[in-house]
Amino acid sequence: MFNTIRRCLFGLLLALEAALGTGAQAACIAAPEPLQLSPEQARAAMAQARDHGFLWRISKGAHSSYLYGTIHVAKKDWMFPGPQLMQALLASDTVALELNLLDGDIRARLASGMAAVHGAALPEPLVRRMQAQAELLCVPYATLAPALPEVQIAILTLMAARQDGLEASYAMDVVLAGMGRGLKKEVVSLETPELQLQTLQMHDAQETIAYVEESLDELQSERSRLFLTRLTQVWASADHEQMAHFHDWCECMDSRIEREFMKRTVDDRNPAMAQRIDALHRGARKVFAAVGSLHMVGPQGLPALMENLGYQVERIPFRSP
Repeated sequence: MFNTIRRCLFGLLLALEAALGTGAQAACIAAPEPLQLSPEQARAAMAQARDHGFLWRISKGAHSSYLYGTIHVAKKDWMFPGPQLMQALLASDTVALELNLLDGDIRARLASGMAAVHGAALPEPLVRRMQAQAELLCVPYATLAPALPEVQIAILTLMAARQDGLEASYAMDVVLAGMGRGLKKEVVSLETPELQLQTLQMHDAQETIAYVEESLDELQSERSRLFLTRLTQVWASADHEQMAHFHDWCECMDSRIEREFMKRTVDDRNPAMAQRIDALHRGARKVFAAVGSLHMVGPQGLPALMENLGYQVERIPFRSP
């Protein structure tokens, strides 16, 4: 299930959502636009916020840092940190994200990178299927056509998720970046835009065609919506047992291409992020590192890698409200 892996590419998802214009077409499924909260609404939402996701304390030397597993599409009610997350954030001096999208240079590099990359040409029948799905979701296909096929699929997946109130702009990652800046903490990126773009693109035309075909099948059958509903509920309820056994129910390891894609987009990225977090921590930083929850799973997940680097790793269960 390629849909699973796209959730890891947070920077791209948000950049794509920001770049996507409106312009609903007739006879399409027009999902609501994300709401913009007023300062008063934001303060009220923060006062009532509950903790979601997965939190670890990692300790080495004289101080501790934190790992936090996020999700990159979420509902409005989930976008602010609850009391235990706020406590960890306030105890830190550095907020580390996959990409800090409040950094103008990061946004510019994402935009220029997407404009510069040329993907595989799709067969005409597949282009027509992509166009039909775009029209169904109220996305003017002319806005999609210049992009990589993989990027086109990511945009369509975002638009389909809107029907269930899930938005990349509601993801807590952006809120954490803003809160970190407002609290006078340093906000840094663990990865580069170039790496995320490279990770998204398939190895060759054959893999790209297979990826687009399967992704369209999932969108049209609504399997992707059902999967995403389950994944987001696991995250929102902080169900660590379910997340720890993600590979048993995700249907994302059924073929060689899927297994290689999962390895490239999740496991292969984790060692560099672990080394970056370690370098920040060894530089006397108290780090609050927030990345997608799939990066926390299994023996190649960040908690396990930090333990391998000599950290004492303790998961912090969230208290019931």
